[in-house]
Amino acid sequence: MSTSRHLSTHIDRPAQDVYAYASNPANVPEWAAGLGGSIEQVDGDWVAESPMGRVVVTFAESNEYGVLDHDVTLPSGETVYNPMRVIPDGDGSEVVFTIRRRPGMTDDDFDRDASAVQADLLTLKNLLEGR
Repeated sequence: MSTSRHLSTHIDRPAQDVYAYASNPANVPEWAAGLGGSIEQVDGDWVAESPMGRVVVTFAESNEYGVLDHDVTLPSGETVYNPMRVIPDGDGSEVVFTIRRRPGMTDDDFDRDASAVQADLLTLKNLLEGR
């Protein structure tokens, strides 16, 4: 069993607006620095130039439940599953991202990963709230 950490932020926008923006792979470079500064479709796959190198990102099918899960296939061939949700919260929403400690990951690596994801969620919040 791996260790998980749930990171979240409240966004002062309706859940459907947040989901519509965050579920569009073309928007990923604007808010998810961990996946890199660019993403493009190559032979039907979404490919990003990330800090780890070229990665393939496979997104959950569009759905009415706010599920933004995605798999990231690293240059090594390892695939990392990333659970993510947009949850309605009154007139706003909460975005929850679950990180899991990968085998061999140190406490410092896990903390850095969590900090990077939290920064991405804050960027998403600021973009969608117009800050």
